[in-house]
Amino acid sequence: MSGSENAPVPDPVLDIVDETFLAVPPSAVAAVFADPRSWALYWPDLVLEVYTDRGEEGLRWTVRGALVGTMEVWLEPVLDGTLLHYFLRATPTAAERRRPRLLRGEADRRARAAKAIALDLKAVLEDGREPGVPPETVESR
Repeated sequence: MSGSENAPVPDPVLDIVDETFLAVPPSAVAAVFADPRSWALYWPDLVLEVYTDRGEEGLRWTVRGALVGTMEVWLEPVLDGTLLHYFLRATPTAAERRRPRLLRGEADRRARAAKAIALDLKAVLEDGREPGVPPETVESR
């Protein structure tokens, strides 16, 4: 065993947090993230490996590829919907992306991408539901 195998893992330089309310039950949101094919669509430059599957409460992944670290989608039931919490704690693997100006750009890009994913899911899963209107039941569709 070489000394590098025992080297401490540096603190992540990106710490992205996002929250978005979706007026659908957690099970509907969980179903989207449960499909590994969706991961490649949402995060094409990342390789994700589930280390905690929390069912309707979300997933936790280890992240490799363009970033190294962890990512989580936590689905919190709130009122008649779900508060989608997104956490990314990682470090870019390319040394040039660790320069302060480029790192700020990377953080901004990742934060905007997280919000875009959440808002796209909101539009698709809520399917035009107006604010304050109860969700349709399967029987009423």
